[in-house]
Amino acid sequence: MKRRDLETRLRRAGCYMKREGGSHSLWVNPLTGVVEAIPRHSEIKEPLARKILRSMGVE
Repeated sequence: MKRRDLETRLRRAGCYMKREGGSHSLWVNPLTGVVEAIPRHSEIKEPLARKILRSMGVE
């Protein structure tokens, strides 16, 4: 999955980026308080993308 697509899905669910790091970005779901690290690669493997979406409460 493209990182851009993952970020779009997170934004639509109400999540926002807390901060940018060197190799990861921290995203927060304000409804649940869950913070998840998103790798800063242009392509994110599908199992990892699904895990991130599931833990953020998007899927």
